[in-house]
Amino acid sequence: MTANRLSISQENPHCVTSNSRQLDVQTAQEEVYSFFVEIVKKLPPEDVLREFKGLFIDGLDSEYSDSIPGIYSVFLDDNEEELYNTLKRCCYIIVNNWKTNRKDKYIQDLVNLFTHENLKITENSPPLVKTCKIWLEKFANSKDYQDLKLFATKYEESFKGHWANRYTSYLLIDQSVNNKNPKEQQEAARRLSKQIKDKFKFELAMYIARSQSAVSSTTRYKNPSILGDQALRLIKAIVLKKGVFSHDNIAHIFIKQTENQTLKEFKTNLEKYLFFSVENQESVETWRRQFAQSLSLWKTDYNQEIITKEFFLRTCNRVIDYFTIENAKEPSQLFISLIGQGHALTLVIILLKVILICRNSRRHLETRIAHLIRYYENYSEEECKGVINFIEIFNITFAIYAENVEYNLIKMEEQQSSNQQLNLDSYRVFSQMKVDR
Repeated sequence: MTANRLSISQENPHCVTSNSRQLDVQTAQEEVYSFFVEIVKKLPPEDVLREFKGLFIDGLDSEYSDSIPGIYSVFLDDNEEELYNTLKRCCYIIVNNWKTNRKDKYIQDLVNLFTHENLKITENSPPLVKTCKIWLEKFANSKDYQDLKLFATKYEESFKGHWANRYTSYLLIDQSVNNKNPKEQQEAARRLSKQIKDKFKFELAMYIARSQSAVSSTTRYKNPSILGDQALRLIKAIVLKKGVFSHDNIAHIFIKQTENQTLKEFKTNLEKYLFFSVENQESVETWRRQFAQSLSLWKTDYNQEIITKEFFLRTCNRVIDYFTIENAKEPSQLFISLIGQGHALTLVIILLKVILICRNSRRHLETRIAHLIRYYENYSEEECKGVINFIEIFNITFAIYAENVEYNLIKMEEQQSSNQQLNLDSYRVFSQMKVDR
């Protein structure tokens, strides 16, 4: 099958009614989607790339320049957005298949089709062809194209270039929950994000094991974070919080104690729970009052209603917004204050506590992290040290509390005095995969 077998109508769209024009667009789109669904399963990647380029790019340089070739004929009646939607979905039909079948290296070739050289406009290009090429140029300069490029980035390359590249998994989560994206894009983003996070968790566990062994080489498994030796001490400090007063146990108690409470009661107890056992109580008291006031003013009309599962989730999502990015555009005042004054770990632990009582909020939290990354990516790495430190601590903390990995801290030598400050160097961290029971 080749692209010229697509029976895309060449009729002048101005000769038909609005409803029929829309029908023509939908018919053409479904035909093109079906075409790529079929060939990506049957043809080698090189042939699929050739068909894609022939349909969307090469056709615009046809010698028959008085008419618009193929697919473009149905989009020239103010349907620029539909062209983008069609282009995106075709890309992700291909990407999804190649990701599933481990043909990742060809995704970069797909991305490279939208180079300036392929899209340049010549002096002799007729007006309609210029219009189509301008549309393609706008796509190549859009956020949608930047999103597509994430699928071509190798995990090892994420530590190179712009600092935000290291946190691709969150940007992919943001793509996966955006209902405006085609389903193929959402699925591909969800799968790739999980792969990246799983790789991080595995490399973190291997790094911990290797770094604590005198005979093991650390060259094979490098520290997947950028915190250096501080990462191991951080892990020990986090894992040390086990036993009766572990975050897991406190979360379980909170859930039980807040059953059948009113929303007002729940908000009050939630504030106490989140700040319970937070270190440096005096320094965080201002932020605690600020948070309590904001939460108390939220949904006051429902204060006397018994908390439902839906409201439990909505409240936890709202709490996440207060501590990250309230309007999905700019960081919240609480986030700026906590990060600015060096309380990244405190903030991460508070967010962890939210997820431990409401695991369904995890996706919302990761989306908000993505929004923070998008906001700060316009700043240099030097300017974003506090934010980067927060994300690194977040990554490690949530890897430790992942469902499929268990970390334990074992004391290797006794401290000489009970009055001595806790010596984390006397402990070793062990990790193992959890077994389903």
